[in-house]
Amino acid sequence: MAQDRKRVVVTGIGVLSPVGLTKEEFWTALHEGKSGAAPITYFDATDFATTFACELKGFKAVDYIDRKAADRMDPYCQYAVIAATHALTDSGLDLKEIDPLRIGVVHGSGIGGMTTYDQQFRNYLDRGPRRISPFFIPMLIPDIAAGQISIRHGLMGPNYATASACATSLHAIMDSFMLIQCGMADYMVCGGSEAPITPMSIGGFNSAKALSTANDRPEQASRPYDRDRDGFVMGEGAGSLILESLESAKARGAKIYGEIVGVGATADAYHLTAPHPEGLGAVNAMRSAITLAGITPENIDYINTHGTATPLGDLAEIAAIKTLFGEHARKLSISSTKSMTGHLLGAAGVVESIACLLAMQHQTVPPTINLDNLDPLVELDVTPNIPKKRSIEYALNNGFGFGGHNGSIIFRNGSSL
Repeated sequence: MAQDRKRVVVTGIGVLSPVGLTKEEFWTALHEGKSGAAPITYFDATDFATTFACELKGFKAVDYIDRKAADRMDPYCQYAVIAATHALTDSGLDLKEIDPLRIGVVHGSGIGGMTTYDQQFRNYLDRGPRRISPFFIPMLIPDIAAGQISIRHGLMGPNYATASACATSLHAIMDSFMLIQCGMADYMVCGGSEAPITPMSIGGFNSAKALSTANDRPEQASRPYDRDRDGFVMGEGAGSLILESLESAKARGAKIYGEIVGVGATADAYHLTAPHPEGLGAVNAMRSAITLAGITPENIDYINTHGTATPLGDLAEIAAIKTLFGEHARKLSISSTKSMTGHLLGAAGVVESIACLLAMQHQTVPPTINLDNLDPLVELDVTPNIPKKRSIEYALNNGFGFGGHNGSIIFRNGSSL
């Protein structure tokens, strides 16, 4: 007889976002509908089609990490280490009391050390190959964040990175959930981080016609579901969750933010960058998560959508929701917090999962801001501009990435457990 699956809960949260560097600041900004978009300060963007992004405000790595260690990490890795440390602290876990082989890390990045790549390639062009840093490769690779987290905290369980573009950190959470369920770990640190506000990233996404070019109004540029949306706004940051079994969390009296009850992962098998026009992969991912959760579509109260503000992507996801949820789609609360944070690429899924967990805690749906003229093809309640109080027992988070990668996770309200 198969062993009963363990129930897995979230007991720690850490977040660095363009609208707040703690979970409290993050939630306050979402509730107040604040935008993190502003002119780019990291480099001179004058000649770029897009001159703004959602940078971390007031962030200094040395406020959290020794300068020597910080200098040997790309910003994406700094963000990861800090968010994970905050999550571990928030969880109340005493690592001295835990077998290090029983706690692991799955932390992903869609791109990895783009800042480091940009700097070192310029070194090579200007000064030759002998001026490339010996730390270049360890600072660049997307898995080094998981390695750094494990080294700093002595975590010797499963340790690796996920990389599935904008579904990256949702897949990291899913893998961690399954590692606990199958008995390979008792505790997991999971999430994602990204630091893509560099000349090559902005230029590359501009060439792909993916970014908004509303340079005269950065704070209003990220406008999911609006008739006048023209692309996403680049963001950066990190999110981290601590997962453990419900039994463990209750035994130690931990705060439980929510239970992961269902996950779904599929492929569009359609196009490198465009979503399936009918949202077929999204339908299948959400259906899989609902089936695994043992609930019905009617049980879902809130969906934090992928909602990037691209013309095709927004409508494909809405079509998927209408297909799967039928009449219940009109009773759902839906929002895209990317309207405030921008698109954190590989870190988007975990940061938006944190938004779901905090929405359940506060029984409040964060808004989709900058929604002045609803696209007539949307039709559903996408929570325009102001937050909405409502009962949220089950929240679903979607994340979709270039390559046709789809992920969906369903959380149950922790206060019910």
